Order: sequence, then structure tokens, then C-alpha cells
Amino acid sequence: MNIKNTAATKSSPRRKPLLVDLALQGGGSHGAFTWGVLDRLLEESWLTFDGISGTSAGAMNAAVMTSGYAKGGADGARAALEGFWKSVSDAGKSSPFRRGPMEMLAGHWTLEYSPMFLAAELASRVFSPYDLAPAGFNPLRELLAEAVDFKALSSSPIKLFITATNVHTGSGHVFRNAEITPDVLMASGCLPTMFQAVEIDGEFYWDGGYAGNPTMTPLVRDCQSHDTILVQINPIKRSTVPTTARDILDRLNEVAFNAPLLKELRMIALLHKVADPGHGEGALWAKMRIHRIASDAMLELSATSKMISEWPFLCELRDFGRAAAQSFLDAHADDLGKTSTLDLDAMLETL
Repeated sequence: MNIKNTAATKSSPRRKPLLVDLALQGGGSHGAFTWGVLDRLLEESWLTFDGISGTSAGAMNAAVMTSGYAKGGADGARAALEGFWKSVSDAGKSSPFRRGPMEMLAGHWTLEYSPMFLAAELASRVFSPYDLAPAGFNPLRELLAEAVDFKALSSSPIKLFITATNVHTGSGHVFRNAEITPDVLMASGCLPTMFQAVEIDGEFYWDGGYAGNPTMTPLVRDCQSHDTILVQINPIKRSTVPTTARDILDRLNEVAFNAPLLKELRMIALLHKVADPGHGEGALWAKMRIHRIASDAMLELSATSKMISEWPFLCELRDFGRAAAQSFLDAHADDLGKTSTLDLDAMLETL
């Protein structure tokens, strides 16, 4: 797959400021797509960010963006995001999960033929992270500690909602600004087959995608904005039936990680139809306008590429995200603040 670079686009003509929320999905290095979306949205001076809900890579993008915004506004947020993803790429140079020569020559972004990746995949079905990495070290924690000013998050006017899954209860836990630490971000992205559960205040957590990818509820209850832009990187629909062992597992993961989000979207769709728009908590849900930035091209990416951190790949995904955001703005900028652009009625048809 070749993703073409997109030229920088000027901000839309000046218009009245609009409060919006962001809902950012997780998905490993595919989170660089979200980086591109945010990079483009941050160029729009009329967009004011009220709340951001993020899970896994979406949580990291949210924290880095908010920290950068606190220091230098939109330009600071864009610089912080680029710096973070560059540090991820630099750290990944020592990773044993590398593409083979043939994949590099062909320009294929996949680890399906990487001996080390295949060995690790097989080992994960026999051994746990507690067997293979007793110390529980994850280099990403240090990168986040350097990239994010957690004190700035605590006082930021942008409300952050970071989801992790409580191992004991199986329910999602939402961490807010003052509670967010490097460990919280690590917990939100803790895949249990790769990393040990993250302990926070005596509780243990796994990846938030099992409970909310991302969680929409706090955006409705705790924010003033009535417009939420969902940045989706995990495909909901696929036209083919997976037949190989890896493809079946990958599709199962997509279904599992999308299920909590779909449940909340269906609830919003139902409340749009039955809730009294003027009274009670139902009114908050009924007033929420939902938008989505996504791309069918994400269907073309191998699930193994979520482990690839090569800078050219991350930059391609960034440019891909910028293009998707531009397409959304071209089609729906005037709808923001007025009406949902995600077909909520279609959500009910799938019940």
C-alpha cells in the first residue's frame, strides 16, 4: 500500500469558535493516523477542544496533544505530537520486530514474514509476560514521561478521559486530568499477552479497549460541547470472511475492541429518538452530535503493522490522517454545531 503525502492546507475562513470533543481510538502504531488527523484539526483556529476521550494509542495522543497545547497553543500541540512519534520511531530502531529485506524492497508494511515476530507470536500463546519479562519493563513509559507535562494536564482546561480495564472487575475505569500519570497511559495500552498488568493505587489494569475504545459517556456527561468527533482507526466492517488463523484472530480483536464503542453509539442513537431533549440526563445524550473521521484504506493495513515504528511508515500514516481530516472538513465543516454527520439511524438497524 502506498499512501501519498498531502500538501499543507490553510485554515478555513474565519468563523465563530465552536466547542468540540474528540474520541480517539487505540491501535498501536496505527495511532499515527490519529496524529495526522489532530495535526490537521489543530490548524483550524475556530475549533476549540473541550474534552478528549482516549484509549491506548489514543490516550497517548490525547495526553501529548493536551500537554503541548498547554505550553504553546495549537502550534505547541502539533510540535509535541510530532516529537512524540519521532521518539517512538527512534526507540523502535532497537526493536527485534523488523521487516525482512523482501518486504522492504516491495514496500510492504507487514511483519508477517519476520522470524522474530513469528517467534514472539508463538511464544505468547505458551508463555505469559510474567514468564518472559519478570521485571515488567516497557520503554514506552520513559518516552511518555519525557513527552508529557503531567502537571500541565492537571490544570488544563481541556478535559481528559483515559480508559483502562480493571483486571479484577472487567469494567472500564476512566482516569481524569489530575489522575493521569505515565502508569495510567501505560495501563490504557497494556495488552495482556505482551505486558504485565499495570498496578495503580492497588488495582491492576489492562488495555482500555476491552471496556471502551474510546469511552463516550464522560464526553456527554462532563463536557459542554454537543459535538464529538470520533477518530476511528479500527475497521468495523469488512467485506471478506477471514480464513487464515492469523486473520481470524485479527478480526476477533477488531470485533472485541469495537464492541464497547458500538454499544455506546447505539445508546446515543436510541436516546436521540426517545429521550426528552429538554429535561434530565437523557437530554444530554439526545443533544450530542456525532461525527466520524475514518478511512477505508485502514482496511488495507496488516494487523502486524501495528508493531512497525519505522519513521517513513509513521509519516505516511500521519499524512493519511491529514487527508482524512481534510476530506471530513471539506464535506462537513458547516455541519459541525448543527447536526450529526454519522448516520445514527444505521446504528439502530444493526441491533
